[in-house]
Amino acid sequence: MGYADLPIAVVPHPFGAHSRERIRALAEQCANDIAKLACGATAQGAQGAATSAEQTREVEVAHDLDSINLLFRERRWADGLPIVPPTSERVQRMLRHTTRPPQEVIATLPPGFGAATTELIAVNAVMAGCDPEYLPLLIAAIEAAAAPEFNLQAIQATTNPAAVWLIVSGPIVQRLGMNAGVNCLGQGNWANATLGRALRLVLQNVGRALPGDMDLATHGQPGKYLFCCPENEAASPWEPLHVEHGYTREQSAVTVVGAEGTVNMNTQAKDANELIQAFALSMPRPTANDYRFGRGGPWIIISPEHAECFRAAGLNKAQVKQRLWNESKMPARLLVPADMRHIQDLRRSDLGTVTPDTLLAICRAPEDLGIIVAGGPGTHSVYVSSFGVTRAVTREITGAI
Repeated sequence: MGYADLPIAVVPHPFGAHSRERIRALAEQCANDIAKLACGATAQGAQGAATSAEQTREVEVAHDLDSINLLFRERRWADGLPIVPPTSERVQRMLRHTTRPPQEVIATLPPGFGAATTELIAVNAVMAGCDPEYLPLLIAAIEAAAAPEFNLQAIQATTNPAAVWLIVSGPIVQRLGMNAGVNCLGQGNWANATLGRALRLVLQNVGRALPGDMDLATHGQPGKYLFCCPENEAASPWEPLHVEHGYTREQSAVTVVGAEGTVNMNTQAKDANELIQAFALSMPRPTANDYRFGRGGPWIIISPEHAECFRAAGLNKAQVKQRLWNESKMPARLLVPADMRHIQDLRRSDLGTVTPDTLLAICRAPEDLGIIVAGGPGTHSVYVSSFGVTRAVTREITGAI
């Protein structure tokens, strides 16, 4: 983490297979370790990774792609895929597309708390293959991910398969040639793919969420390589997402979502009431973090064909959210006994006594349920469950040249 003498007490993990007696012994040992560290010498004057002098440096390597990629693999600077060498020339070319100074700290990213400067973000953007004009969007995404309500610390270090999903809205979608239509969450579009990958590289290389070290995801998910799409504003019957969040149509914005994964919802329903029913029946899941914690923000990606059903019925987005929130409540009796006990302890303050008849909402309020229209033709929409203890954050894309 850049601090040679940082006093760290290691908490062994996981706890699921241990007895209560064993967990008590581990807790007592951890308390003793913390007490010793608190009473001992601290890392006075320690030099951290966040100092600008150490953030970027040139490394000489043989001038061939194989040698460069081997170096990045050995130093764990890549994501398992080949990278574009971030030469000084490429980084400087990218920096010319933003008004932000190279050494400006955009955010400090957990769990390693590295300082994401404009220059470091540009380095990782080059590695991911981004075009230079993508940089302002990526900077806005980093700012959004660092917001306290997004809870990046937990998302970066959890055993859950959480990934950060980027949703882009506004005129910048057309300007960058992003794909909001057919296969918008899949392969094939340069901007979608490289922006999603660049964000992950920043979170890994600056935030130090290295797989197996601080990133302890039990399985992970493909979205941890990249997860990015724009809103299909042309096919939506509602105002764009960034306008919903208080920006003008002429502005552009990026939203970050702590996403657990995606679920295809294929339904032939043409009636809006049936469509809401089909979605609401697909969302409850006894093992979902959204129902367990109740503090997340799940999303629905509505296809243009399904969006037309809502338009024909005259339903606005707020009405759809309210209906889905009401009809997707899950009876606690669907939980296995261990998870029932967990929720009884975890959510006593907001639910009181949890009984088998208690209805668990997917999030705290209908407003916390996110909806966008995206994708191409077809009777498919997508349910994106959330990490469960995270709120989506939207930031305007500024500073472009």
